[in-house]
Parts: sequence; structure tokens; C-alpha cells
Amino acid sequence: MRHFGHLAPEARRRLFHREPAVFTAESPAPILATALGATLYSPATRPTLADDVHKQAARGVVSMVLCLEDSIADADVPGAEANLVAQFADLAARAEAGEAEPPLLFIRVRDPEQIPDLVRRLGPAVRLLSGFVLPKFTEERGVPYLEALASAEARSGHRLFAMPVLESPELLHVETRTATLTGIAGTVDKYRDRVLALRLGVTDFCSAYGLRRPPDMTAYDVQIVASVIADVVNVLGRADGTGFTVTGPVWEYFRVQERMFKPQLRRSPFLGRAEELRASLIEHDMDGLLREIELDRANGLLGKTCIHPSHVLPVHALSVVSHEEYSDAQDILRPERDGGGVLRSAYTNKMNEVKPHRAWAERTLLRAEAFGVAAEDIGFVELLGEGLAV
Repeated sequence: MRHFGHLAPEARRRLFHREPAVFTAESPAPILATALGATLYSPATRPTLADDVHKQAARGVVSMVLCLEDSIADADVPGAEANLVAQFADLAARAEAGEAEPPLLFIRVRDPEQIPDLVRRLGPAVRLLSGFVLPKFTEERGVPYLEALASAEARSGHRLFAMPVLESPELLHVETRTATLTGIAGTVDKYRDRVLALRLGVTDFCSAYGLRRPPDMTAYDVQIVASVIADVVNVLGRADGTGFTVTGPVWEYFRVQERMFKPQLRRSPFLGRAEELRASLIEHDMDGLLREIELDRANGLLGKTCIHPSHVLPVHALSVVSHEEYSDAQDILRPERDGGGVLRSAYTNKMNEVKPHRAWAERTLLRAEAFGVAAEDIGFVELLGEGLAV
């Protein structure tokens, strides 16, 4: 699989200076963590789940979470588990018949006991499972999940990753936050090889105070939420080798943008309509999402939890490395710069200070491998427009 792999080869050649790399579910963890992108959630009760997975993959989705937790009613859990087992068997049969492999698939569970039980019930189809999403993660609640995952991996012989969700009240409340973060940090460090990424449950944070951000505000406008994000990145997102990939929070609002924009794209060549599409994005309630994606990256987050397919392409388009960023990162990481120093950027618009900017440059080149580097005259609007035109 690859980001923007659903576009025609000639379109990718026109849009990218360096195309996104191909990766598989067996790729190294740093690549997979960077490449998660817009992780699309779906309730595990959907009867057409296998069809949905293939449909979304054809539209550019590379990671999905099939949810047994908050998205379904308590009484529906047994039926949802049975449905998951049947749908994975369907996906495995399709793969054996030569259909494309599905995206990275994760199951969000409710309790640790579900992990070994589901792995056993999936049988050979477990090879299509990349791991489990662990809700309400703290040191106390997280250790049993991670022990169950390690045991299931050993018994199945199949690599399984964990994606803990940081969403508990102990993490939100100021009097318990430091101790909770310290406990989480020690736990995920102990199981570092199994933890692919950490996810933020901002909806649960807001719920603790009866809050819900409107569509014209980002998570960073809700100060009590922004303070938690900052502390999570401070402790768990460091670039010194001790940190983890931390993904952006869910955006709750959606409208069906694809139908709104396609008539415009049919009427005239897209690349001459950048300003019109930019205005349409704002008009159709996308402005808040776009600002939040930008703020996610500025605050050290990568990728995003998504609950609607219309969010996927904006997340991916804004994850592509610009030609300017790529140029700066390459300059900073040249072997002859190992001693440090300051240099003017190739775009002659900024200072690149080699030692302070090195960690940024390394992360940028890893993102470039996953999402590609845009051609010199290509920006977010062009990338989004090409995707919508498919």
C-alpha cells in the first residue's frame, strides 16, 4: 500500500517531486507509525464491513480501527465480535483469491480478555490484523492489556501492535496528571516494541467537563484540552529517542464534501481553480478541520483519528512534505553539516540552524518517505483537488 496510491501514476508524477513509498503491514514500526495518516474508525457491527474496508482502501485509506467499544451498545458486543470474525474470514478469502490486501486493520477492544479470545477465533485470518487499540489507558489499566497482547502474539506467531488511547479523567485532572503521565510513560517504555502510536481521546476529555467544541473551533481553542495535549507531547512525544508517535484528536463534524466539490471540478480544469476550492472548503465547514490538522503538526502530533471518510483526504494532503520543507531538511542533514552551524535556506527566506533543527529534519524526511514530497509548484489545494477528482 502507499499514500495516494489510488491516483493514476501520471497524476502522482505531476504532483510529487518524490512519490510516497510503498509499505506493507510487515514494514518497520517507525514507518508504520508515521504512515498511519487518517485512521478511519468503523463500528464492528457493520454487516458489510469487508466491503467497506476494500471501498475505503480504494479511496486512499491506509489504516482503520474496527470498534468494539464506545461506538456500539453494550448488548451488541457478542454479535459484533462474531461479525468481526466472519468479516476477517471474508477479507482473507479475498486476499487468497488475488484481491488487494486491506489497509492496516486494528480492533478497539473493551477489556484485555477480548484480545487472546479474538486472536484465537480469527485463526489464519489474524495475519490481516495489525493490532489492538486500548481504551482509557493508564498504568493500572494498561498493563493487563499489554500483557494480553504479548501473550496473544506469542501464541499466534503474528506481530501485533498496541495503540493506547489516552483519554482517562486521571490524565485530565491537574492533581493526578503528572503521576498518571509518569505511570503511562513507564508502562509504554517497558513495552516499547509493541506500542505503535499513542492516540488522544479528546472527546472524553471534553465530556468530563460537559464541553463540546463547535465546528469553528479547534481542540487547541479549548484551553483545558490544549493543556493536556501539551503535557502528553512534553512527556511522551520527545524527539530524543524516548518518545512515541502521538496522533491528533478526532474531528466530530462532517458534510459530504466530495459531492459538493465534484461539480466544480467537472466544469473547468482544477489547477486554475485553487482560490475557488479554497473558498469552498471554508464555506462547507472544512476550515476548522484544516486549521486543527495544521495545529496538530505544529504541536508535535502526526496523523489523526477520523470518523468520516471525508476527513481522510485533507489529513493526507496536509501530511505531504512541501518541496521547501524537503529542501531545508536535506540541507540540514548533509554529512558536511555534522559539526553544526547556520546556513541560509535554499529558498532564501529563513535560517536553518543545523543542531537545533536536526530532529525536525529527521522527522520531516521520515514523513516524506510515508507521504511523499510535493512538486515545487504543488500545494495542499492541488493535492486535495486531484484526490476529489478521482
